[in-house]
Amino acid sequence: MTQDSKANELQSYWMPFTANRAFHRRPRMITGAQGIHYIAEDGRRLIDATSGLYCVNAGHGDPVIVAAIQKAAATLDYAPAFQFGHPQAFELASRLALLAPDGLDHVFFANSGSEAVDTAMKLALAFHKARGEGSRTRFVGRERGYHGVGFGGLSVGGIPGNRKAFGQQLPGVDHLRTTYDRSRQAFSIGEPEWGAELADELERIVALHDASNIAAVIVEPVAGSTGCLPPPKGYLERLCAIADRHGILVIFDEVITGFGRLGHAFAAERYGLTPDLICFAKGLTNGAVPMSGVLASEAIYAAMMQGPEHLPEFYHGYTYSAHPLAVAAALATLDVYRDKALFERAAGMEDDFCETLMSLRDAPHVADIRPVGLICGIDLDAGPQGAGVRGYEAMQRAFHDHDLYVRVAADTLIVAPPLIAGADDVREIVARLGAVLAALS
Repeated sequence: MTQDSKANELQSYWMPFTANRAFHRRPRMITGAQGIHYIAEDGRRLIDATSGLYCVNAGHGDPVIVAAIQKAAATLDYAPAFQFGHPQAFELASRLALLAPDGLDHVFFANSGSEAVDTAMKLALAFHKARGEGSRTRFVGRERGYHGVGFGGLSVGGIPGNRKAFGQQLPGVDHLRTTYDRSRQAFSIGEPEWGAELADELERIVALHDASNIAAVIVEPVAGSTGCLPPPKGYLERLCAIADRHGILVIFDEVITGFGRLGHAFAAERYGLTPDLICFAKGLTNGAVPMSGVLASEAIYAAMMQGPEHLPEFYHGYTYSAHPLAVAAALATLDVYRDKALFERAAGMEDDFCETLMSLRDAPHVADIRPVGLICGIDLDAGPQGAGVRGYEAMQRAFHDHDLYVRVAADTLIVAPPLIAGADDVREIVARLGAVLAALS
């Protein structure tokens, strides 16, 4: 047995959501980051056009966040999450409850968006059972929804490529139609005019199964990983009203939309809604330390607080729930958001951001552009070699030839810059994307 290795060995690390064999032939290595830039292995400075994976909202290497993590590592490196706590975890939960829509006053911590979704689904089931409605076990997701890669989130998610290799998932799951119809919504800025009536699909599902069997409906306010699909005007309001009428819980998956991406702490605020549960992650710690959680309503919490007081009310949790380093990173990140007014800054930049991205409308291969808040999906026509090839080429050319990191999902480019980016930075991103598109085969 040996622990010796070579610096250029690539085979051992099985990379997630990555074309591993293609990566081995032409690696894209990142060795540093600062502000809105990544630093490549060869020293080039790359504009980070997608905030890492939609998580580095305050920019890379913020000194306040770095110092908080360093201090925490030297003070309390780990504390058990089961039956014991540490003060900063309670402080963080209180601050998140204050940021959330009124009535979402309780926080359960996890470590990733996938874990947050599974936690929310279990809370929904446990809530109904505690109220004597244990027959409510079905879930309703949505086509093109992404809710992580746990079997719960995979089951309610609706991206075919993420599901097809894994056979039977959780039983008792239905899916709403996607809210996207290019023939009616192409090149919309913000929430499209057409599509609110698609929420009525929930009534059909209720009629099929009866509301007494449905636990919750889960949606992303803006579907992110599938390529940025803003909700049609009135859609979320209509969906929540239907769910409320039938006693069905509403779960907003705000893993991407939380913490300023849509100009508010949570997208629920943008749409004037209070779901029963909100899943969050990514921007909570600025991506510096893994952390996620679920905001729960007072009604859900109160229903669970029963039984013998020496027993857990909810048999669920993770070794690293409310990890001290993650909590420190989150508290510092919230300070940065507040002190730099980054949510307000994002709201103020939205109009210019959307107009600037829309200037790519006539660029080669562009089929649609969908900006909302500070996130935008740019669909490319599939190339002659089939779906996904042109998008992969765009990612490669952006990195190697134009010093740009941009997230690609199949043939969709996703632009979601750090909230510290300025109008000139966005214009530079668009200029470089324009050069990428012009060079595509």
